[in-house]
Amino acid sequence: MDCIDTHAHLFVEAFHGEVDAVVARAKEAGLKKVLLPNIDEASIEELKQLVTRHPGFVHPMMGLHPTSVTKEWRKQLDRVYDELTGCAPFAGATRGGADGGGGGWRAAGYVAVGEVGIDLYWDDSLRGEQIAAFEQQLEWSRELDLPLSIHFRNATREVVESIRRVDENSLRGVFHSFGGDREELELLLSLKHFMVGVNGVVTFKNSGLADTLKYCPRDRVVVETDSPYLAPVPYRGKRNEPAYLPYVIRAIAETWGVDAATVAEITTRNAIALFGI
Repeated sequence: MDCIDTHAHLFVEAFHGEVDAVVARAKEAGLKKVLLPNIDEASIEELKQLVTRHPGFVHPMMGLHPTSVTKEWRKQLDRVYDELTGCAPFAGATRGGADGGGGGWRAAGYVAVGEVGIDLYWDDSLRGEQIAAFEQQLEWSRELDLPLSIHFRNATREVVESIRRVDENSLRGVFHSFGGDREELELLLSLKHFMVGVNGVVTFKNSGLADTLKYCPRDRVVVETDSPYLAPVPYRGKRNEPAYLPYVIRAIAETWGVDAATVAEITTRNAIALFGI
């Protein structure tokens, strides 16, 4: 069952000293690629080292996570922009958009601008700074013709408003770790070029996500683990890893009334179309 994990943080401390084994288990589970969203300036070098160590299997994104935004966000974003525009190119970087030709510059091998967004769950004291940093990175997504991986915890309305301010018709991406209700799903899907990322939350009995996904068009779904977080049942509460992605796929298959191979095929096709990998 070939599949793609569109969101995992394999470069963080939780995986130090174990990455090679984690990658090996992921391949054994049928994963063909794992996408790695950056967190902040401190994570960039470890992210790049991991991509160099496992070329062709892991693919990097570059962005500033909203919970890492400080009052010095402009300086933080200088480093992100330098990376996105190719100051330290990766092998295999290509010109052009998702199809490798025309419009835009896929610099440094980055497949998306991410992880970016707004998070008002833990602290809303830097709400203005988070919105400004997010909208700047939305502009870079347009400039570089790259999709977005968007974090939006307790901030659905705010991220949608920002996308519409910048220009929803020229942006595309995924709302990472979707776990909302049907009303929230419809709001996100009103942005025609965006998908929802589904992870282990769909396996949680009381989440309600499985029922919500019955109303989601199948061509608007990608799957993810968000490793090391949100491990699916039966590993809930433990460290998550890409090898557990088939549990997410099987839960979606049950909801859609199809076999797991069909879900894997659909979500892989969606990931390839969105990220150009």
